[in-house]
Amino acid sequence: MAIVTKQKTPSRAAPISERSILGWMRLNLFSTVKNTVLTFVTLFLIYIAVEGFWVWGFYDAVWVAESRRECFSISIDGACWAGIIDWMDNIFYGRYPREELWRINLGLGLLAIWMTPLWLPRVKAKMLIGLSTVALYPFLAGYLFTGGEKGIFMQVMVTIAMVCLLANTLHSIIGVLSGRSLSQFLTQLPGIKTTSHKIQRYILFSILIIFLGAAYSWQMSWDVAGVSWINWGGLFLTLVISGIGIASALPGGIILALGRRSELPIIRVLSTAFIELFRSVPLITVLFMATTMFPLFMPEGIVLNKLTQVIIAVCLFNACYMAETVRAGLQTIPKGQFEAAHTIGLSYWGTMGFIIMPQALKHMIPNIVGSFIGLLKDTTLVSIIGLFDLLGMLNSISKDRQWLGLHKEPLIFGAILFFLICFVMSKYSRHLETKLSTDHKK
Repeated sequence: MAIVTKQKTPSRAAPISERSILGWMRLNLFSTVKNTVLTFVTLFLIYIAVEGFWVWGFYDAVWVAESRRECFSISIDGACWAGIIDWMDNIFYGRYPREELWRINLGLGLLAIWMTPLWLPRVKAKMLIGLSTVALYPFLAGYLFTGGEKGIFMQVMVTIAMVCLLANTLHSIIGVLSGRSLSQFLTQLPGIKTTSHKIQRYILFSILIIFLGAAYSWQMSWDVAGVSWINWGGLFLTLVISGIGIASALPGGIILALGRRSELPIIRVLSTAFIELFRSVPLITVLFMATTMFPLFMPEGIVLNKLTQVIIAVCLFNACYMAETVRAGLQTIPKGQFEAAHTIGLSYWGTMGFIIMPQALKHMIPNIVGSFIGLLKDTTLVSIIGLFDLLGMLNSISKDRQWLGLHKEPLIFGAILFFLICFVMSKYSRHLETKLSTDHKK
């Protein structure tokens, strides 16, 4: 007797992802009659806004034209993006000489190479790489951007930065391929591996001296034309001011926060007064004071240009705001952590560096990144005191004789640029929160 088995027909159920999406929409958008009505009303309003912007910004827009008058002759109701395209170099680089733009591109490329190891999982000593970026990259990039003659101090710092960049690159390549550091790789080479640790340190130090000497001799032959800071502008100037401000805000804020919590009355009072002074006035006031008051306090013979004065003001202002963020993070650490650190014999700086500060900084990531985003947007205020940053260049388009009166398109383009940069910073902060989280729920 034959046994007949019944074949199962394939299920026609929707895929899991599709079912989950439909379930989410039913739960959040159409769960009740009220939510359904609100959903359709919101979708209608979104359609009206998007449809109008699409017609104005894309369907009726003009992309190729020689002037705003020509844009009007082609389409009077559409956007005139031709002016943005014509001013693209000015928007990104300001009035920097066009034949020298390779220096800005090279500086940004070197920064990317320098910071790439921070995102490679097998690379070791990432803290030292980050510190070297903050401490040494500004000298190398500063000379690339400004050029001209170099003093002894600048020659030495550029040399150290070049050797450090080379060492970081080799260290990263070795780390990705083998998981070892550069020093471990060198000490395992034939002829060095069998020597004592003291001899190995001498050999590594000798290699460092040789590379420093070679780099110093090479950089002395550089002849880079000088470019005045007056020609800096656009997104390049915005990134320079905000980048230096971001790099100095966190260390400055940590120092001020520790000073405000110090048990020494003089340090505590001075730190508190400094923080409250800068936090009680708006940034635009600090910028005006910096450009007018700094020259009065400088020694005779030392003259700071307006860009340097603005950078100093931005760094001090944001360091004070960051100090309060750091102080709030330190207050979230239980007192038992301090007592446990002292119990095992750690000093004050050991306790702060190895126990307290890593925990506090992890809790402060959202506030820190929020301050960095605010700093990036606040740099637009420098256009008020005569610096042609991104906002200054966008406003200058409407004053050009060819594009006279072109206001909306430059501001929309600038808003998109700021949104993209801030969105990337925000997403990276969320990534750091998830990566560094020690909670059981991810």
